[in-house]
Amino acid sequence: MNIASVPSDIQEAKLEAWLTEYGDAVLRMCYLYLADQALAEDALQDTFVKVWRSMNSFVGRDGSSPKTWIMRIAINTCKDYKRTAWLKHVDRSRAIEDLPLTFHDVAEESRALFQDVMRLPNKLKQVILLYYFHDMTMAETAEALALSRATVQNRLQKAYALLRYEPEGSDSGETEQ
Repeated sequence: MNIASVPSDIQEAKLEAWLTEYGDAVLRMCYLYLADQALAEDALQDTFVKVWRSMNSFVGRDGSSPKTWIMRIAINTCKDYKRTAWLKHVDRSRAIEDLPLTFHDVAEESRALFQDVMRLPNKLKQVILLYYFHDMTMAETAEALALSRATVQNRLQKAYALLRYEPEGSDSGETEQ
């Protein structure tokens, strides 16, 4: 079905549903990438403008998750923001206390782990945040980052090693859908 033939009120309803369902997750991801609430809100808006403009390229994909597609757009939007000359010269690091309120209500051990995750190299941090923080499967994480599932699994293992952390039920022969 070509979205160009779909009435705009149906497109608007779908966009609104996606914004309601995924908006908070996109905003959190943007905040974690950009470490600035105002920039994260701008990135959220830019992400959903891009989603609106590209809806017709997504609708025809069989089996693709809107969440992974939208998160991929958000990640690319944040990368574009970080490439700007202005952001290259600004200290974007933030204390855990500066994070949105949902982060404040966690145990001290979880806080310490989260801070350690935020210090990881970007390619490892991305995988950890999508897989654990956004509860995506390895396949969804791979799709969102345009990586193979094996690369995602490898990056998770590297992150575990750097964090000296072994998740519950983890083994190297994990078989996930």
